[in-house]
Amino acid sequence: MPARRMPHNPPMDSADRQRLLILAAIVALGPLSIDMYLPSLPALQRHFGSDAASAQLTLSAYFLGLAFGQMIYGPVSDHIGRKGPLLFGLGLYLIASLGCIFAPDIGSLTLLRLVQALGGCAGMVITRAIVRDLYPPQEMARVLSLLVLIMGIAPILAPLAGGWVFQHGGWQAIFAVLVAYGALCLLLVSRRLPETLVPTGAPLRLAVVLGGYARLLAHRRFMGYALSGGIAQSGMFAYIAASSFVFMELHGLSATAYALLFGGNAFGLILASQLNARLLRHLRSERVLRLALATYAVGGLALLTAAVTGIGGFIGLGVPLFVCVASLGFTFPNSTAAAMAPFGDRAGTASALLGTLQFAFAFLSSSLVAHLHDGTALPMAAVIAGCGALAFLLLHTLAPAR
Repeated sequence: MPARRMPHNPPMDSADRQRLLILAAIVALGPLSIDMYLPSLPALQRHFGSDAASAQLTLSAYFLGLAFGQMIYGPVSDHIGRKGPLLFGLGLYLIASLGCIFAPDIGSLTLLRLVQALGGCAGMVITRAIVRDLYPPQEMARVLSLLVLIMGIAPILAPLAGGWVFQHGGWQAIFAVLVAYGALCLLLVSRRLPETLVPTGAPLRLAVVLGGYARLLAHRRFMGYALSGGIAQSGMFAYIAASSFVFMELHGLSATAYALLFGGNAFGLILASQLNARLLRHLRSERVLRLALATYAVGGLALLTAAVTGIGGFIGLGVPLFVCVASLGFTFPNSTAAAMAPFGDRAGTASALLGTLQFAFAFLSSSLVAHLHDGTALPMAAVIAGCGALAFLLLHTLAPAR
């Protein structure tokens, strides 16, 4: 029997705002861990004497850890509460981040990145569950749009900060900064974040966990929203994995210029997420999601055309890429809210499956980009375009408009 949610308190007072700020800080841990060391990837490759594919796999390993770790935290947090599993995950993240600083080779760093993600993913799955504990579905989509604001600001600042830290302290200093930030999150959770779920004390049985996942996998509309949202997000991770090589090596951007480009795309995501919060006052989240995925698919096709033909050069790649990334400001909050709406009593499990699907696809897309790496923009563009088309088709097939 799942734990009981704390009673919903509609008015947002100072305690609510403090809780959302803490959740936002935890949410930012993911983008910071992914994006902050992107400007150092080529130098990290040279430091360890590896190839580009091996350097990109340190990113793919992080996605893999994010995918599978959430499967554990979700049902555990449904039974024993949110705070304990979150503290454990942040502690594991800290230990692995310290290990990354002293990694002796690329293989060790890749393994430590996997463990780092297994800890950090607690924040991703449990923050979504906490929001579902506290808010009804339509309001949940609006709150998630506010959290996307933080997820958008973090990628703007992370590459800029990462480039500066790298220039002054090397790639190890980037992980030292992540250690400090993780410690801050751990302190905030332990001191300031209240529990939002009352544990029942019932034992957690594997059969119950597997049964919960089986019911979600068999729920057609849940899978339609989960798969379309996850595959759309995975296109962004293909961009994250390949963009430093495409724009810094192919187009000759400096680390600072690349960070500005990356930040510009993240700014588009921010604008879209805040426009989404306004649109949800007038439109259902499902309607906004369908429009966003159509835009994403068109942008992906334009990006692929530019990569194949070379039309427009740098601008030809940059404009449709901006459209694809910005559209995710609509897809993430709305696909998440629509998928989790019927599962308030299993918010942790539903959130975990959502996150697992999202980062399993992120692992596949980033690994595919690394495998297809040929010194051109074509692998990145092809994967992003494929993700956009597939997400659009799956949504309309599994969760048709009603």
